[in-house]
Order: sequence, then C-alpha cells, then structure tokens
Amino acid sequence: MRKTLYLKFVLGYIIFGFFGFIVVATFVSSMTLEHIKREKADSLYKEATLIANTYASDLYNSETSLDTVKSQLDALDTYLSATIWIINPSGRMILDSSAPVDVANEVVIENFDPTVTAASYYTVGTFFNTFDNDTLSVFAPITSNFKVKGYVVIHMPMSYIRASSDSLLNISYIMLVILFLLSLIILIFFTEMVYLPLRKITEATEQYASGNMHYEFQVDSEDEIGYLAATLSYMASEIARSEDDQKKFVANVSHDFRSPLTSIKGYLEAMLDGTIPPEMNEKYLNIVLNETDRLHKLTNGLLALNNLNTKGMLLDRTNFELNRIIRNTAASFEGTCRSKTIAIELVLTGDTMYVNADMGKIQQVLYNLLDNAIKFSHHDSVIKIETNIKNNKVFVSVKDSGIGIPKEDLKLVWDRFYKSDSSRGKDRKGTGLGLSITKEIIHAHGEHINVISTQGVGSEFIFSLAKTDVDDED
Repeated sequence: MRKTLYLKFVLGYIIFGFFGFIVVATFVSSMTLEHIKREKADSLYKEATLIANTYASDLYNSETSLDTVKSQLDALDTYLSATIWIINPSGRMILDSSAPVDVANEVVIENFDPTVTAASYYTVGTFFNTFDNDTLSVFAPITSNFKVKGYVVIHMPMSYIRASSDSLLNISYIMLVILFLLSLIILIFFTEMVYLPLRKITEATEQYASGNMHYEFQVDSEDEIGYLAATLSYMASEIARSEDDQKKFVANVSHDFRSPLTSIKGYLEAMLDGTIPPEMNEKYLNIVLNETDRLHKLTNGLLALNNLNTKGMLLDRTNFELNRIIRNTAASFEGTCRSKTIAIELVLTGDTMYVNADMGKIQQVLYNLLDNAIKFSHHDSVIKIETNIKNNKVFVSVKDSGIGIPKEDLKLVWDRFYKSDSSRGKDRKGTGLGLSITKEIIHAHGEHINVISTQGVGSEFIFSLAKTDVDDED
C-alpha cells in the first residue's frame, strides 16, 4: 500500500463530507421545503373546508351575523398564524381576518380566478399581486344548493414555512456532522489498525526484496494482520539464517579445499624447482597423497550429505543383528587403537540384538562416532560402546574420556564443517562433516541422536533404533 493510496482515501473522505453538505443544502433542502409546504397546505385546506361548511355557509344562508363570523375567523387567525378570507366568485372581499369589517369601502381582488390552482387546492405566489412576498394560498369553495357562493381562502407567508424547513434542515446538518465525525473515528481506527501495520509490512517486504533479510519490524496486533507480520518476519529470519548458513558453508568449503590444494601446489613446485632434493621426493609425495586423500574424503562427504538431505531419500531397511555390526566396526579400528593404546569396551545387551534399519548407513554412523571418539581420546584411555532397550527401542551409546566439547559448542557439533578450536589443531585430516552425516542418517530413520559432553572429561553420543523380533534370514 503506497502513501498516495492512503492520501486518496483521505481525499475521498473529504470529498464525501463536502458532497454530503452539498446534497443536504440542495436536494434535502428542497425536498424538506416541498414536504412541509404540502403538509401545511393539507392542514390549511382541512381548516378552510371546515370554515366553508360552517361559518361561511351560515353567513351566506343568513343564519349568522357578519360580526359573529368575523370573531370566529379572528380566533382561527391567531391559532393558525394565517390570514383567512371570505370572497365572492367575482373577487369581492366579504371578510378579512387581518382587517376590521368595513362595508362602506369594499375591496376587490383584481383578476381573481379560482381556477388558478388548476388540479390542486393551493397556489404559491403573490395571489394576484395582493402580497409583496410569496404566500401559500389554500382555496375551499362555499356551496349552497349545489352552487358555489364564494370561497374561503387561507394565506400563510412562505417565510413561515421556510423557517420550519430550516429548523428541520439544521437537524439534518447536525446529523451529517455527527456522521462525519463518526466516519472520522473509523478513518482513525483504519489508520491505526490497518494502514500503519500494512505500511510496516510493505516497507519490510521492500527491504526483503532488496536483499536486506536482517531488517526487523514489529506489529503489535493479535489479528490476521499481526499474524501476517509475524509470519513474514519469521520467513525473513529463516531465509536470512539459510543465507548465513550458505555463506558459512561456502566459506568452510573454500577453507577446507584451499588448505590441501595450497600444500599440494607448494610441495609440487618445490620438487620441480629443486627446493626439495630428489632423495626427499618420496616423503613429500606421500604428504601430497595424504592431502589428495583428504580432498577425496571431503568430496565424498559433501556428496553423501547432499544425498541424505534430499527429501524422499530411500533407505534399504532390513532386519539385521546390531551386536555383530558393532563388533565388526570396533574391530576395524584395531590398528589405530593399538597405536594410541586405546581400549574399546563393549557392553552389549543380549547375545543377539535385531533392529530394523539400513545396515550400511548404521555401520557408517558407528564408524563416524568411533572415529571421532578415538580421534579426541587421550592415550591409554577406554572407549565404551553400550546398548540398552527401552520401549521397544535400542539405544546405542559411544562414550569416550577425551578432551570433551565446550558447553557453548554443544549445539554446533552437528553443523557442517564444524570444528572446535581445540580440534582444528588436533585433527587436520578431518572434514567436519562426519557428525552432520551421522545426524542426517539417524533422522532419515525417524530416530534421534544426542550428545552429552563435559570439557576435559569426555563425550557421549547416544542414538536410537527401532528394535524388531523378526530375524533376517541372511
């Protein structure tokens, strides 16, 4: 959401208020005036009809006096706030509630025409130039013996009607202002609860799109927008972590490849330019061979780890005897253990122990853990391999009494190319991939592996496998 969009929204709100006032001042004003005019005309027509059928009719039938009717009309004049006339069809004034009775000076309405109302019963104007301002005039015929004897005409100034219309219109203006203020509250609420959080999310998205995955933002909301912001922030942090891991991975690969390549190049150049005498070539060629072997192991480890990380990795699961695999793996380190005077103690549960797993990969796990334990064990020490059964699971423990792992590094031992400071000087041939491969193999089996270590005391790696009672015929 761009800032201009919000400005358009605010501008639309202002235009809404402006046109709201225009509508009230024009359409609503005219409609209100017309409604009150019709309502007042209906009311006056009823009064005029009543007067025509009573007082005026009695006057024309000589059943009452002119003064009596005049007094009645004066009272109605005050009550209705309107002028009441009784006139002849020719336009001669009989009675006027706004003036005293004057028989000597008769008043005649020039050009009086009772059909001026057309199909209606009222008209608006100066009533044949009698008034200076617009007046609402209502007609009611006075009949006797089926003949029109005269007319009752009630006049009310349009200024009175407009005053009533304006009072109602003021209420409309007040309601419009109230609605405008209420909508302003909605606008403020929208700004605080929707626009500003979306603006933060948009800015964060722009930062992430430009590559700044470490950009941090916070939306304090527990609704869907807050959830969206939290999800976006988590996604960015995961991408940033992945990028950092990738950079670290590339750096570690470059480091571990550069070191042996530098050694190989240096020794070969020294042999070619005569720096190393010919009689020493065999010694340094063996060093070059060891470095190439190290590169070979590193390449194989990377390929193995990549295959293990592939989703849907197929395992060649079989039911095999675990104790035999442990003994065979331990026996393969006999020469290394003899050179360092290290003993391997086997504490195995039962004569046979069958598990369901990929035998080749589990043998690789045992090889990596034993190789790691021997590598960092002291001379004249003991490495203990122990198995236990719990809840139909076999737990295999490989425990050494070596240098141990620093507490702050325990969570890092499973990372690719991880080597503690102490191990870098001790194991130049290590690739730093063994424990990563071990973890991926165990997790591919749906099992777990943990490490317990105390610096200067030793380390213990424990992993689980699914026990089975079905023996493999092989």
